[in-house]
Amino acid sequence: MDDCYLKEFDSVVEEANERFVKLRETAFYPNSGGQPNDTGKIASNDREVYGVINVFKEGITIVHELDKAGLAAGDKIHGAIDWARRHKLMRMHTASHLLSAVINKESGALITGNQLGTNKSRIDFNLEKFDRDKFYEYCQKANELIKEEVPIKTYFLTRQEISKLPTLLAKGLPPNLEKIRIAEIEGIDLQADGGTHVKNLREIGRIETLKLENKGKSNRRIYFRLV
Repeated sequence: MDDCYLKEFDSVVEEANERFVKLRETAFYPNSGGQPNDTGKIASNDREVYGVINVFKEGITIVHELDKAGLAAGDKIHGAIDWARRHKLMRMHTASHLLSAVINKESGALITGNQLGTNKSRIDFNLEKFDRDKFYEYCQKANELIKEEVPIKTYFLTRQEISKLPTLLAKGLPPNLEKIRIAEIEGIDLQADGGTHVKNLREIGRIETLKLENKGKSNRRIYFRLV
């Protein structure tokens, strides 16, 4: 939440149930908000290495699913995320915010769903009129903004502060949270968001539209990849 570029960390096992482990703190991102979980490795204090194959939330606690059992409460560990995978997802996540901001500005469409991937991603929009040619233009406008090397920053605001700001999310703010994390592309987009992002638009590369779909009344979908 504070440092998307943190690749390795030290921690202590709080609880272990066979292959499922809870740590005192972690840099592994759980499957959440349309962004897939991190994978990577955890090494114990006796240097046994465990593969992290899944990470998910259990209430407010993050659970790490390992490729084998063996860790116990109190064990000191060193964690290392799969950085190549994480950085791809960071680029995808920031690209989805940028593309969504452009589409919203040009058409007024709101986000109704999304799913990020390492090779391709999709975004769903609430939009009555579906001009397919326009969506290719939106993608090009997003790529022009990438060339401007705009910085991205994350920070926290209170619920009262953020309620006065615009959001592209059709469903609005997440419930029952008083402090909400913000992802801001300076001068372009500002969203309540708990995912990982790059520091500058230049890291994205270039957005390429793969497919456009009409999913029903006012429900439109765009698939894209990064090249």
